[in-house]
Amino acid sequence: MNRTGLIIALGLFAAVGLLFGLYPELDLWLAGLFFDPATRSFPLKAVPFANFARDAAMWIAWAFVAPSIIALLVKLARPDKPLMVRGRTMMFLVVTMTLAAGILTNLTFKSHWGRPRPIFVTEFAGANQFMPWWDPRGACPKNCSFFSGEAATAYWTFAPAALAPAPWRPLAYAAAFTFGTATGVLRMAFGGHFFTDVAIAGLVTFLAIWLMHGYIYRWRKTRLTDERIDAALTRFAWPLYRRRSKWRGRDVGEAPAT
Repeated sequence: MNRTGLIIALGLFAAVGLLFGLYPELDLWLAGLFFDPATRSFPLKAVPFANFARDAAMWIAWAFVAPSIIALLVKLARPDKPLMVRGRTMMFLVVTMTLAAGILTNLTFKSHWGRPRPIFVTEFAGANQFMPWWDPRGACPKNCSFFSGEAATAYWTFAPAALAPAPWRPLAYAAAFTFGTATGVLRMAFGGHFFTDVAIAGLVTFLAIWLMHGYIYRWRKTRLTDERIDAALTRFAWPLYRRRSKWRGRDVGEAPAT
């Protein structure tokens, strides 16, 4: 998560955005590689193993963040106990997954960007007009094509890769890239997304991870510590914890001084 990674991501963003903005038919051509004109369908969508692989990809991604989510919930319920994982690890993984799989994807783009999915455009036996990636004026009312939530979730594995030991980090980054790309290609093969939906999902997710990593770990003015995060969660959750304790006949007093 250094400056070189940022420059590469921004360069790819500019290249993909410009190329597919000028030549949007490239999106249709790439989607057409997975379309069968004889059956007028994306046949891989009916393959059971492909559907299992799609589900498994999401299980794998969420498995990386699950310990941090559990640790956060336990801490909120029992603020008198220390976090079960490192504070920075918990915050970094939970916040970036929330951004990648929730806020940036579903609340920001997919709900307000009316680009129809490949299976719904006329070129692939659908009823809607194809829209280039930059145009939000498509006919899709909700849960639209731009950009891919599953690809964003899979590419989110760049976050745990960034926390791998230094000697293993390049391999972890390569594995995260391969995992995200394979998941994205599978969504394309199902007719669920265009190439730009997948590519931009990965790039936006990487940029969000890069920024949060800098905020939590690298930048001197914002850099956090595990102890500071633990103490902040204790202060936040203590009033409700004290109220519950009083209801049970025990006063735990004020939050510990930090």
